[in-house]
Amino acid sequence: MQHDRRGRVVEVAARTRTIPPALRRALHHRDRGCRFPGCHVRLGQGHHIRHWAQGGPTTLSNLAMLCRRHHRAVHEEGYQVTRLPDGELQFRRPDGSVFPEVPPPIAISYDALRVLWARNKAAGFIVHSHTLTPGWLGERLDVGYAIDVLHPLASRE
Repeated sequence: MQHDRRGRVVEVAARTRTIPPALRRALHHRDRGCRFPGCHVRLGQGHHIRHWAQGGPTTLSNLAMLCRRHHRAVHEEGYQVTRLPDGELQFRRPDGSVFPEVPPPIAISYDALRVLWARNKAAGFIVHSHTLTPGWLGERLDVGYAIDVLHPLASRE
């Protein structure tokens, strides 16, 4: 383990590819879930940024937390992840273009949600877990028609 001047742990290493429990806890504590832009899955797997087979060490600085879906995307679908000199992660699409940063979701207070729920109820809208479940017979969704119906200013020429 390496510590900074204040005594905080800045690096933890292992001698094997397998991430030991203490290092995994440090990784979970640092990353707080999948680091792929826009993903908010809390559980994840440790990913070697520089692969173990290519000499990448099992250190905190060479690991990133990725959910199962994004871990597979990096290993099998051509997505790439690198750590920049400032410590931030950079993700690239299979074509090499940089994946843009995604802002964190907006926090909505419980009071605002209660007001919205009350307005919906007063207007006769009942929102439940199946509200967005399609009710059609499986045919393709006509997106243009859906926009025309849902957006009052949309119009087709």
